[in-house]
This record gives sequence, C-alpha cells and structure tokens, in this order.
Amino acid sequence: MGKSETGKMFRRLGVPVFDADAAVHELMAPGGAAVAPIEAAFPGVRAADGSIDRVALGGRVFGRAPDLRRLERIIHPRVRQMQRRFLAGAMRRRLPLVVLDIPLLFEGPGEERCDVTAVVSAPPFVQRQRVMARPNMTAEKFAHIKAQQVPDVLKRQRADFVIPTGMGRRVTLRHVARLVRCLRGRAGRTWPPRARPNRRPADHPSHRSMHRRYRDARNRV
Repeated sequence: MGKSETGKMFRRLGVPVFDADAAVHELMAPGGAAVAPIEAAFPGVRAADGSIDRVALGGRVFGRAPDLRRLERIIHPRVRQMQRRFLAGAMRRRLPLVVLDIPLLFEGPGEERCDVTAVVSAPPFVQRQRVMARPNMTAEKFAHIKAQQVPDVLKRQRADFVIPTGMGRRVTLRHVARLVRCLRGRAGRTWPPRARPNRRPADHPSHRSMHRRYRDARNRV
C-alpha cells in the first residue's frame, strides 16, 4: 500500500484528490492531448488502439537524460494545466481542502503550489517490494528510479506531515484522518496564485537546506 491507496483514503474522508499519475495516463490514452506530440517526438510508440505504448516509450527514454527531458517538456505543462483546472473547480465549489498527489514533489517546483506537504513513507525494503511488483520492472530500472529521487529521509525532514504506510492500513488511515482534522479549518494561501508571496513563515520546512545534489537537480527543472 503506497500513495495511491493513501489517496483513496483521503477520498473516503471526503477530500478530493488530483492524481498526477492518473492525469498522465489520461494524456496518453486514446485521444489524449499528449498522444500526438509524443508520437512526433518519439515515432513508433503509438499503440494500435491510439494510445501511447508506455513500455515502448519507457524503452526509448530509459537511461537517456535528453530524451527524458524532452518527454517531460511535453507532459509536465499539460499536467499542470489539468491541475490548475482541478484547483479552480475546487475554489468555485468552495472546498475547504484538496490533495495534490505528486510523485516527485520535492524534486521539482510542485512544493510551491502547496500550503502544506505530506510524504507517504515506508521502510526501504517495503518500497522495493512494491516497485519490483510493477509490470516490466527490473532491478536496473528500480536503481534508476531511486537515483532520480530525493531520499526518503530528506523527504521526511522537509514535509509538514509524514504518513506511514508500512504498518498496515489501519495505522495509515488513522494518520490520514488526523491530518484531515488538523487541516479542515486552516485557511489556504497558495491558491489563487496572487496570494503566494505570504504563503509560508520563515521556519517552514520548505526553507530547510537540501543536499546540494538534490537542490541542483531541483533548480534544473
């Protein structure tokens, strides 16, 4: 059980969730907005049903940083656009709380779009078991994924909340419910964007220093 199952717990508690991974799947599905530009950039990755063959695409960009960056330039702006629509809809409905499920939050600028951050965490051996259970996953791919990510210990230090997922669903749900209760009455400042200059106090975790390797990677995004 990882962040996807944790997202379902938020939804069960009445909190809408924007799932960035689901948005990417939608963009690459038949008729998706990213299908044509991805096929133009990486000819031959479109499947017979009109979707993007994610296995074929992964084979084209795995271990090739320039190609991966080209793919990100296609995907990321479209995901952000979908995210903005989600937030605008939540604002129109006057929702008190929403969740942005972002896989690489601290590795990019996504943290700047959040009032508070929560990291879904599990012991390393549990993380490995979950990732290796994915279709077409290999030890080499797993090592590559880990190399692109901020270590879990730094994420835990930087986040406002830590949600453990290695001790059973009941423990995770208890943490999620506690977080929701804590945030229900808190006023948000990051949306709409014009309110951003005063969004966080000086002692907020996002102002803590990050290891140079990951800080430099973040600045390249």
